[in-house]
Amino acid sequence: MSYNPFEHALQQLEKATTLHKIDDDLYEILKRPNRTIEVFFPVRMDNGQPRIFHGFRVQYNNARGPYKGGLRFHPETNMDEIKALAAWMTWKCAVVGIPFGGGKGGITVDTRQLSRGELERLSRGFTRALQDVIGPDKDVPAPDVYTTPEIMAWIADEYSTSVGAPTPAVVTGKPLHAGGSEGRDTATAQGGFFVLHSLRKKLQLPNNARVAIQGFGNAGATMVRLLTEAGFRVIAVSDSHGGILDMRGLGMNAEYLARTKKEKEFASGAYFDGTRWDAEHYQAISNAELLECDCDILIPAAIENQITHENAERIRAQVIMELANGPTTPDADEILARKGIIVVPDILANAGGVTVSYFEWEQNKHKEHWSKDVVFAKLEEVMATAFDHVWDIHKRFQTELRTAAYIVALERVAEATQAQWGLSPNTLSSPYASKTATRK
Repeated sequence: MSYNPFEHALQQLEKATTLHKIDDDLYEILKRPNRTIEVFFPVRMDNGQPRIFHGFRVQYNNARGPYKGGLRFHPETNMDEIKALAAWMTWKCAVVGIPFGGGKGGITVDTRQLSRGELERLSRGFTRALQDVIGPDKDVPAPDVYTTPEIMAWIADEYSTSVGAPTPAVVTGKPLHAGGSEGRDTATAQGGFFVLHSLRKKLQLPNNARVAIQGFGNAGATMVRLLTEAGFRVIAVSDSHGGILDMRGLGMNAEYLARTKKEKEFASGAYFDGTRWDAEHYQAISNAELLECDCDILIPAAIENQITHENAERIRAQVIMELANGPTTPDADEILARKGIIVVPDILANAGGVTVSYFEWEQNKHKEHWSKDVVFAKLEEVMATAFDHVWDIHKRFQTELRTAAYIVALERVAEATQAQWGLSPNTLSSPYASKTATRK
C-alpha cells in the first residue's frame, strides 16, 4: 500500500474540522497551498558539462506571516512530499504561536554524488531560480534533509548579491559567523525535550522511564544525550542501517554511540570493539523491531510513515513523541488511540527547530545576537505554553493530542486567513462553541 503524505496532512486537517467548525469556502482555501513552484535550472559540473536539476518550493499559507520551511536535497523529493511538509509547517508555526506561515522546498538530487564545488553551485543556482519568490518578508527557507548551515550561508550570500545588500534574514539555520543563532543546531531536540518534560508531569511518568529512539541523526542523537542527562533510561537507538537494544539502558554509552556514528556513519557500529562483536550487553535489532520494543516512550526521529496500520497493533509504548515529520499514518493513529497510546504530534513535538529559526530571524532583523541561555529560556517558555494550550483543548474536547493541536492551529490560521481575504466575520465559529459541531 502506497502512502501519499499530502493526503495524510489533509485527513488530519479534516478530522480537526469535525470539532472546529469552519465555513466550506474557508476550508477550501486552507486545504490547498497558495502557490506551488517548480524550477528547472542548470549547474555546471566538475567535468565542465551542464546538468539540469529539478527543484520545488511550496508556499502553503502566509496569513500569519512570511512562508517558513526547510529545503531538502534528496533523491526522492517530490511535489506531494513538499506539499505535505509545507502544510505541516503552517500548522506547526501556528501551534507554537510564532508569526510565520508555512512553506517547504527541495531538489531531487543525491548529494553524495556531488563534489563540494558542485553542491555550492547547485545551492546558488537554486537560489537564483527562486530569488523572486523568497525574501526575509516573503519566504524564509531553512535546512532540512541533507542541507546544512553551510548551504544556508551560500544561499544567503547569493541572495544578498542579487538584491545588492546583506540580507542574512532571508534564511535561517546559518552558521554563527554568518548570522546564525546560538542553539539552532540542537533546537529541535531541545524543544521536544521541553514538551516531554511537560507531558511527564501531566502523566506522572517515572524519572527513569524507558525510551526507544528511531533515528540517530542530529535530532535523535541530541535527544539521547538530553534524556540520559535528565535520568531517562534510553534502551534502544537506530539509524537507517539498524540499531541496538540494551534493556538496562545505554547510560554513559550514549557518547560512545554518537562518536561511533560520526566515525563509522552508522550507530550499529557500536556493537564492535575493533573486530570483536560485543553481544554480551547489546542486542542487534532492526528499525521495525525498535518500533515494537517494550518501552515507555517511543520517539520516531527519522522519516515519514514509520508507524502504519501494519505495525500499530504491535506498538507497546505508552507514549509516542514524533520528533520526525509525519511518522504516523492516519489509519495507525486510529489504532493507537484505541489502544490508549498517547501520541504527541509532530506539529508540536518538533516545533523547537522552527521556533529557534524564528529567534534567528528576529536577531537578524534587529542586528542582535542572543546567548544560548537566552535562546533556550525563550524556547522553553514557547514550548511549555504551546503544550499547555494543546493539553487544555485535548481535555476540553476529549480528543487525542494531534486533533487538539490541529484545533489550536486551525483556529489561528483560519482567523488570520479570514482577515487576509476579507471573509465574513461569521465564517469562523469558536472551537469552544460546541463539542459536537461538524464542518458542514
